[in-house]
Amino acid sequence: MTESILSEKTVCYHCGEDCLTTRYRIEDKPFCCQGCKAVYSILADNNLCTYYNFNDHPGATRARIDKRFDYLDEPQIVTELVDYTDDKLTIVTLYIPHIHCSSCIWLLEKLNKFNPAVYYCRIDFLKKQLNIKYDTQNITLRGLVELLYDIGYEPVISLQDVIKKQNAIPKDNLVQRIAVAGFCFGNVMLLSFPEYLGLSEFEQSFKHFFGWLNILFSLPMVFYSGREYFESAWNNLKNKVLNIDFPLALGIAVLFLRTITEVLTQSGAGFADTLCGLVFFLLVGKFVQRKTYHHISFERDYRSFFPVAVQVITEAGEKPVPLSDLKVGRRIVLRHNEIIPADAILLKGEALIDFSFVTGESVPVSKTLGEIIYAGGRQTSEAIELEVIKPVSQSYLTQLWNNEAFARSNDNRMQTFNERVSKYFTSVLLMIATGSLLFWLPDWQRGLAALTAVLIVACPCALALSTPFTMSAALSIFDRNLFYLKNTAVVEQLARINTIVFDKTGTITTATDNHIDLTGQLNDHQKQLIYSACSNSNHPLSRMICRYMGNLTKLPVEKYGETPGKGIVARIGESEVKIGSGRFLFGRYKDDANATKVHLMVDGEHLGHFTFRQHYRDGLHNIGRLDSDYQLFLLSGDSNHEQNELLSVFKEADSMHFNQSPQDKLDFVRFLQRMKAKVTMIGDGLNDAGALKQSDLGIAVTDNVNNFSPGCDAILDGRAFSKLPLFLRFSKSTVKIIHASFLISLTYNLIGLSYAVSGMLSPLTAAILMPLSTATIISFTSIATHIAAKRRNLI
Repeated sequence: MTESILSEKTVCYHCGEDCLTTRYRIEDKPFCCQGCKAVYSILADNNLCTYYNFNDHPGATRARIDKRFDYLDEPQIVTELVDYTDDKLTIVTLYIPHIHCSSCIWLLEKLNKFNPAVYYCRIDFLKKQLNIKYDTQNITLRGLVELLYDIGYEPVISLQDVIKKQNAIPKDNLVQRIAVAGFCFGNVMLLSFPEYLGLSEFEQSFKHFFGWLNILFSLPMVFYSGREYFESAWNNLKNKVLNIDFPLALGIAVLFLRTITEVLTQSGAGFADTLCGLVFFLLVGKFVQRKTYHHISFERDYRSFFPVAVQVITEAGEKPVPLSDLKVGRRIVLRHNEIIPADAILLKGEALIDFSFVTGESVPVSKTLGEIIYAGGRQTSEAIELEVIKPVSQSYLTQLWNNEAFARSNDNRMQTFNERVSKYFTSVLLMIATGSLLFWLPDWQRGLAALTAVLIVACPCALALSTPFTMSAALSIFDRNLFYLKNTAVVEQLARINTIVFDKTGTITTATDNHIDLTGQLNDHQKQLIYSACSNSNHPLSRMICRYMGNLTKLPVEKYGETPGKGIVARIGESEVKIGSGRFLFGRYKDDANATKVHLMVDGEHLGHFTFRQHYRDGLHNIGRLDSDYQLFLLSGDSNHEQNELLSVFKEADSMHFNQSPQDKLDFVRFLQRMKAKVTMIGDGLNDAGALKQSDLGIAVTDNVNNFSPGCDAILDGRAFSKLPLFLRFSKSTVKIIHASFLISLTYNLIGLSYAVSGMLSPLTAAILMPLSTATIISFTSIATHIAAKRRNLI
């Protein structure tokens, strides 16, 4: 009966995960754990179960490990975290990665139903941030965080939140400038329609008045909305660089001056409509180009990995202390799954430290009393006590992160298409404009008209818009497929890559436990013996064996000995149990280089062995097919025991390098670049940070984009790893679309130049060509990009 209950498979009413027990139920609703059951109870008690109507299984499984929020009672920490506070009101912004659907928004914006001291809640869905205003006297920050934790939405609070760097966004009033430009553009077009349709003699008196109004609307357009283009052009000229902003600024200036001249001399209507349309569409393009994913941080460092405070042992007991105040000699307590914030000596407890973030090595390391444990490791066993021997700023982790070897010595990033073309485009444009002036001399009036007309028509509006709109469409495709790029320039960098360097652990392998297989037959008593011996060991492989065996009854161990890195010898009752490597059990024995094996022996009889293999990401075989177009390399901090298995992907043993330090990885990427290779580094941890920064394109792979990942150009969700070849091909298609849009804009420029060089360009012709070319480019880039994505099965 017990086995039938445990094997019954249902779905959790709260989070949707599988339930393998009927233990947690309320009103015939199944739950996978006590956490989900508790969340449902809280919602039911507050009449908020409508939460479940917005989305099937909207909740997230609540972590069942002990969380401590004592540090949020410290005034110094609270002051650094909150946005504003006084005696009555406090405002704070919290990052909540579990926000993912409409029901999350609905519930979090009703926090006042749980506690009336909460005045106001507002969610920024893209950034997964919750802005809260609450009564300072009736609820504390700690109470607020505990409330969010109780309903399954625990905020992530790290040292980076104190620094306030991660969420910094440049404030250049772009939206306000677009609003002003749109207002002026609409009014100028309205005032220009009588000119387009023709004015009767009776209405000619309004012509000059409308011209002056157009000049009035052009002033904020040029000196406020378009000021950035003049500043950029001037700064680049001072640096002897010609970029696309120079012809744009020149075109805006010529349009404005010629409009003033024609209105003052009453010789024409001017080009105010073309001027306003140009600036408005350019700003809209800049806004689209800036469409990046602010909810993901691409400039992370160790601070977004570290906690805000740490528990320090004092005479009065444990006390939370801000990390900035942690001094050498202080004794600290770290519990399960907590990060070691500073280099320290182990004083008490069993330390089993996961250093995969720092070194890339996937197997946790056991530490003995008195041994130094470096910052950045994560304690995966019981609570331990440590004595700090170095300040946080001088720990191994921070020194590694701030190592000058990790800083790019020079900017070796590739130029975008616009950057390469703009200097030639500007030179040719100035030559044609000057040639037109010289051709019509000594008729200087017609020559000057031809000069200004060329600068107006050939203003690279379409060229400036083609890249941002194409790349914006491409970014949306990548985003939909769980590939997040830092900015639009990364797409072009991705298209020019010819060499790919992979890290192993956490990159081509998953962060989950290794696969474990048993070769041999064990009876129930033998299983108990193996389980009892392994349960005394802190070694990760021993723990995996215990999990594999299940919850068996532990037999009393009379004698126990463990040789680090080799194996276990134990006396259990009348039986002698040996567990370990082949060499440990048999003396001369050649272990398999392709996998880790743990052999089992009871009373001198070899019963078989466990085989441990790392689980490679789905689609790794697709990566091997890239070798015809790309050079593939593997850099790993692990040993080479899986080299033969990886030959199917990397083809040659010389392409794989093991036991690599962070500096070794950086040096290897630098060596490839000296060989003229365009390198992308794909990694996951701090040990890859230097190589990621040095490479032409750094991609961080993560199984949770809300968790820590090193500074990079792109973040690839582990679930989309198999699509990497599709992303590479799509990036090349995107660049071809930009080239095609450039040819289209060039065609419009040639048509316009045929009018311009004659000096007979009319405002009506300019007003038609400018929006027509813009509309064509925007339509072409958006449609072509989606067609290319559909061909690659990305939509």
